Amino acid sequence: MLPIDTSLLKPGLRLAVAVSGGADSVALLRSLNERRVSLGVVLHVAHLHHGLRGAEADADRDFVRTLSAKFGLPFFEANVDVAAEAAKAGESIEEAARRLRYAWFRQLMAAGEVEAVATAHTLDDQAETVCAKFLRGAWTEGLSGIHPVVQNAEGRILRPLLSVTRAEVEAYLKALGQDWREDSSNRDVAFTRNRIRHELLPLLQGWNPRLKEHLAQMAELARGEDAWWHVEVTRVAPQIVMTGRPVRGGGRASGEALAMDAARLAALAPAVQRRLLRHAASQLGLSIDFPSTETLRWLALEGRAGQKRELAQGLRAERTPRELRLTVEATAGGDAGPVEYELAIPGVIEAPAFGVRLRIEVNPAMPLGGADSSPAPRAKLRNWRPGDRVQLRYSSGPRKVKEVLERMRVTGSSRAVWPVLEVAGRIVWMKGVELEPEQGILVSPVAQPPDAGIGAASAPRDASFE
Repeated sequence: MLPIDTSLLKPGLRLAVAVSGGADSVALLRSLNERRVSLGVVLHVAHLHHGLRGAEADADRDFVRTLSAKFGLPFFEANVDVAAEAAKAGESIEEAARRLRYAWFRQLMAAGEVEAVATAHTLDDQAETVCAKFLRGAWTEGLSGIHPVVQNAEGRILRPLLSVTRAEVEAYLKALGQDWREDSSNRDVAFTRNRIRHELLPLLQGWNPRLKEHLAQMAELARGEDAWWHVEVTRVAPQIVMTGRPVRGGGRASGEALAMDAARLAALAPAVQRRLLRHAASQLGLSIDFPSTETLRWLALEGRAGQKRELAQGLRAERTPRELRLTVEATAGGDAGPVEYELAIPGVIEAPAFGVRLRIEVNPAMPLGGADSSPAPRAKLRNWRPGDRVQLRYSSGPRKVKEVLERMRVTGSSRAVWPVLEVAGRIVWMKGVELEPEQGILVSPVAQPPDAGIGAASAPRDASFE
């Protein structure tokens, strides 16, 4: 048997195994099937046809369907057009395939068909992911690589094979006499992952044969350290990060600035300084890169009163005698009136005024509008308005958007144009917070186009590496 991580599996769990037909996923299915009685899990098989590779992909689907029937397991299948979706969203084929794959997994879980989905990522995949993210300049959260468990609103994504190598997988299947399918696209070095797999890692392994193992260990270390930093920053931030401006006699008046005490920040170690600066930017709804972080550090520690810097995403920093003040300049809509974007669902909203791109999809398991003949609702991305309420995840009841922004310490011009997404009179998405999932609607950020540049508001374009 393969040494899979069974600690992720609880008795009674209804688990779909994502099986492409390749060696890794076939090995995961065979290994879990051997253990399903002792583990007490209820197995299903899930296969997504990406609309690529023509007859080869059809044969993959038929192979997985036959394998599922051989073991008497329920079989879920779906078809998507990855190439068309990639072109429409301005994504690479890898990014679009990953997004559609995980959207389908969420649909299966949201429909109640299964409670979790297991994917067959191995130690080799982990090493490739960490290497790719290092090349792209990731922070430690990026170097944490592929996580063993990802909790979504609809259910969990599990990776039980992360400690198993690809060589172990193939040896296991050969011992069983089990064949598998080979994806011809895995040899195409036009894809970044394949160049890392077939060119870069073999070269580096000439320097250190245990490189993949060390990269996987780095991911585990980074996950633990990032979790610790999250707790530590939450503890320290209230002592350093403040809202508003100081007033004579003590206290602070509400205003446009989010401020940091420069003397207290300077007394901390550089690692803490960087984390706090990134935390402060996140309170304004921004994700800043290393150069921007270092610019803010310099201004806080060495800058003179009156010095200012303008950074990406409209972030402005000013050094006062005692503080570093951060504000966000509205890119559009501040004095020009409300900003609104509207489209029929499903679709992608391009919103340059808000610095976001969102994909809105209908969950087929819980369709909106009731009967099939009902018209599809429209989604509206707009500025928040007084009286708007949202249902925060794990919150007991609706909260005013105004109160949520105050808790997030969003101030100044950025507050005036903070975006929310409204569908059928209900707010289903709000920038910077996690809302309780709305029945029938799936909302996911879409990566910025390749020319978005360093410091763009979106997450780093490494989504395809999980």
